[in-house]
Amino acid sequence: MADGPEEANAEYYAAFEAGDLDRMGDVWADGAFAAGVSCVHPGWPLLRGRDEVLRSWALIMANTTYIQFVLTDVACDVYGDHAVVTCKENTLTADEDDAGGAGFLAGGSIVATNLFVRSGGRWRLLVHHGSPILGTPEEE
Repeated sequence: MADGPEEANAEYYAAFEAGDLDRMGDVWADGAFAAGVSCVHPGWPLLRGRDEVLRSWALIMANTTYIQFVLTDVACDVYGDHAVVTCKENTLTADEDDAGGAGFLAGGSIVATNLFVRSGGRWRLLVHHGSPILGTPEEE
């Protein structure tokens, strides 16, 4: 169980890396907050409602062979029973080749904003918004 919003944020990414839908479901807010659960995966339209968001995770996890996150620039601000965690998701993904080994490898960066709510003494994810980083000022 996550003690604070930063630990809840780390659990969100750990659940994704593990491909564990039950664990991911435990991260997201439920009950009175279920209808307000919202998620924007990079390049996707807005998903609203706990059921719709968890269906998206089932689809993503079923089609993700491997993903690893290195989080940088993590910042957390707490406002009573709400917390905003921002971070840069540095990702490494891979597909399986025909022999079942590691195939195509790709890396990328996404900037994310995660809004948590304290419910029943636990920090639960209410909103996730991820946006790809297309370039940096240093590259331009």
